Amino acid sequence: MAIITISRQIASFGDEVATELARELGYSFINRKLLESDLLKRGLTPDKLLKYDERKPGFWASLARDRDEYFDYLREAVYERAKTGNCVMIGRGGFAILKDIPGCYSIRLVGSDSVRVRRLMEEFSWPEKKAEALMTESDSNRRGFHRCFFNIDNDDSSSYHLVLNTDYVTPESGSKIITNAFSLTMRPESEAVGLSRIGELLLGQKIVNHVVFDMKVPVHFLDASVSPTQITMHGVADSAVVIEKVLEIARSMAPDKKVVSGISIVQEFKSYP
Repeated sequence: MAIITISRQIASFGDEVATELARELGYSFINRKLLESDLLKRGLTPDKLLKYDERKPGFWASLARDRDEYFDYLREAVYERAKTGNCVMIGRGGFAILKDIPGCYSIRLVGSDSVRVRRLMEEFSWPEKKAEALMTESDSNRRGFHRCFFNIDNDDSSSYHLVLNTDYVTPESGSKIITNAFSLTMRPESEAVGLSRIGELLLGQKIVNHVVFDMKVPVHFLDASVSPTQITMHGVADSAVVIEKVLEIARSMAPDKKVVSGISIVQEFKSYP
């Protein structure tokens, strides 16, 4: 019941390895189109996806409320897809969203610039300079995406269980290398703990998204810490009435758990002449 996340450079056999890996393990493959569909079903518009999805947002876009909406719904979609395990998930910062959760195994696929340019030239029948431009743009966008949403360097090898240079492997041999490394590392007992934790994270994210985006309660920086018995809501509000509304919604969505507030009241002060 494990989850494998794959982060990749463009033209590093990302989709090819992920597809073969899912086939070999009998896992579902959570690709770009599935997560895009999940986000659209949650109310994100195509233009918001175009602005943020694995892209480096511009300065104003990085500060906009749309950014938070994309990020909160992305986490909900990832948790929802991962909650039953047995899946291979590619891109969208899945390795960062599921970081430190037992039973989650993160892979980074890379390749040398020269090999990646050659692959792009062959795939699109492009001249070298056009392929180089696409590679540079893609690398920059993915780097900016991870810095904006996760404040991490996606090229940092310490973020992954395994980094594989695909210059020297086929999708089939790459899949076998990952399967072998994964089987030597993952333990069934940790997988069960991980799935339970993902369920808690999913519940917390659903509560946050319902409060903020569906009910439009005026609370800022809302987050939910969920344990087997309790939910603690965190954030900033301007009144006790707002806080009680948040707690009321959380209790209705998790009637079997104790719901407490860690929300701070910060009132605006006005100066008078």
